[in-house]
Amino acid sequence: MDDLHCRALPVPLLPLVDEFYRAHRSPMRVDRQAQVWVMQHTEIVAALCLRPLTHGHWLSGLLVAPSQRRQGLARQLIEQALALTSEPVWLFCHPELHSFYASLGFLPGTSLPAALAERLSRYQRKKNLIALCR
Repeated sequence: MDDLHCRALPVPLLPLVDEFYRAHRSPMRVDRQAQVWVMQHTEIVAALCLRPLTHGHWLSGLLVAPSQRRQGLARQLIEQALALTSEPVWLFCHPELHSFYASLGFLPGTSLPAALAERLSRYQRKKNLIALCR
């Protein structure tokens, strides 16, 4: 799809991203404090949330529709969302995704903000996740 475009979604349209997540059976939900970015044509095919933190941002909720995967959409969406961000951006991912995020400049997050360190500790009780930072 050459006519896809990437944009920060205006607040009144945020429920569309929750619908996108539900349609793909994802437990993710839009964080109302986050800037939500989407890749879309007539409908949303990828989304992510970029939540502001003290001295940085937390990237979460990245999802690409299964039919659109392996086309570089996640990479384009992340690059566009982070283009004007000069502060650190942290994310949590499964270890098998480390090389993908490393190709985008993310490195192991050795020093997390307290709120993220606590959240990661909680998440790691049920999932094998690593923290990365760019």
